[in-house]
Amino acid sequence: MAEDIKRHKSRVLRRGGYTARFAAGAHDLMKAQRLRHQCFIKDAGLAPRANGLEQDAFDPLCDHVLVEDAAGDLVCCFRLLHIASGADLATSYSAQFYDLTGLSAFGEPMLELGRFCVSPTVNDPDVLRIAWGTLAAVVDERAIGMLFGCSSFAGTDVAAYDQAFDILAAQHQAPAAWMPAIKAKHVVPFAQTAGEVTDRKTALGQVPALLKTYLSMGGWVSDHAVIDPELNTLHVFTGLEIALIPPARAKALRAVAQQT
Repeated sequence: MAEDIKRHKSRVLRRGGYTARFAAGAHDLMKAQRLRHQCFIKDAGLAPRANGLEQDAFDPLCDHVLVEDAAGDLVCCFRLLHIASGADLATSYSAQFYDLTGLSAFGEPMLELGRFCVSPTVNDPDVLRIAWGTLAAVVDERAIGMLFGCSSFAGTDVAAYDQAFDILAAQHQAPAAWMPAIKAKHVVPFAQTAGEVTDRKTALGQVPALLKTYLSMGGWVSDHAVIDPELNTLHVFTGLEIALIPPARAKALRAVAQQT
């Protein structure tokens, strides 16, 4: 395991003029925290944080991935927390908001994906492709069995996402054995009040890009959303069992992961 971790941290992926690599020190981490501040704090209309950085106690525990353009400017970042198995889920960021008792029986290594953000000035699908290619490399090298995290909707206006929640309730609920239970004080139990999906295109249009990618690979979500005023978001717990990803999609991601 130690050799696998060392190898993936030295990995560099390139695609379409972008480079994905792991943060190499405090300076790289601050670059990620500045972009996170732009996306999660400034663009959300929240009060600025100290030094223009969005940071928390989980940052020192995580690996941080940076995606940079040809000029070396940061265009995307995210962090990864390795969880040995479901028995250790209490150490995850998500466990602050969701009761993950059901998932404690998951016996394989897990990877929590968090603070995923893309610069608001960038609208290039290659950014997401190289980010997911990097994830594919880490998943393979660490023999990860499940990828999970909190998928966020901007703002806390539930009505703005009513159709998205309807389609999540109808088509993308977690297996009963893994379903997170309610833990947070303020939640939206959308599965209990879901209506019929009458306009699939509009419903999917309300789903954030990252969550849409999870779902396209067979991912699932909790039956409730958590209202997070600290980041001005609604979020749902999201899981993706690696063994259930469609073979063609897994092959495509691994192809990106092999680019250097």
